[in-house]
Amino acid sequence: MFEIGGFLLFFGLLLAFSSIKFVNEYDRLVVFRLGRVTGERGPGVAFVVPLIERSQKVDLRIVTMSIPMQEAITRDNISVKIAAVCFYQIIDSRKAVTKIEDAMAATSQVAQTTLRSVIGQYELDDILTERDKINAKLQSIIDRQTEGWGIKVNAVEIKDVEIPQQMQRAMARQAEAERERRAKVVAAEGELQAAEKLAQAAAVIASQPGAMQLRQLQTMVEVSAEKNSTLIFPIPIELLGNLGKNQGVVEKAMHFLPAAAQALKSKGETIQVPDETKEKV
Repeated sequence: MFEIGGFLLFFGLLLAFSSIKFVNEYDRLVVFRLGRVTGERGPGVAFVVPLIERSQKVDLRIVTMSIPMQEAITRDNISVKIAAVCFYQIIDSRKAVTKIEDAMAATSQVAQTTLRSVIGQYELDDILTERDKINAKLQSIIDRQTEGWGIKVNAVEIKDVEIPQQMQRAMARQAEAERERRAKVVAAEGELQAAEKLAQAAAVIASQPGAMQLRQLQTMVEVSAEKNSTLIFPIPIELLGNLGKNQGVVEKAMHFLPAAAQALKSKGETIQVPDETKEKV
């Protein structure tokens, strides 16, 4: 009799300890009593009556689910392979247990079929350039289908797009042609700006008598620094003939001549003046 009492006491303690459940902060216990859902318990310590109640744990954290590579045909009849990633979480643990057998598998299948369907509605250029728009549409469609299962789809992101090799080569040629076009446009704009500046400089020089001669003298001084054996220095006869009108220009020209002559003399070079210029002077 003592042995039977001890066995019953041990069995009762075992049942009591087995009824105690420790539920994490991110988990919930969906409790069934005689086959009917009675509610959720947790987080913390929860008690489940042995032999009468049964519990099933549900994780409420966000799940990262990879959508495997899917082959689809775009609206412009190009075969592409696309992979994506889906972020979802269970917001209603009771529905996730009672409405669907395997929430993750069901969500994965819905995401794959929706991805192929949505990609078929866009052209290849749109898929490559409007990913945000496509991601938002995928998230909206998948979320509507999983809402009845107590699952909330937070985001869907396309992470990889594979296109045929011939299409890649065609896109590369297109990109190269576009870069060449931009380079030609930039070069043409540079030529136009340079021509405008030269026209402005020519107008300024033409408006000032003797400005061309002064510029020529400056150029001769710069050239004198080079290793030239002979430097021919042309002087227009008008510059020396009209001393009254161009007295200031002549004085400025004489200011540059000693510097040029000195630079040439230091290098052992000479300045030659054409004979016809000597005769006219």
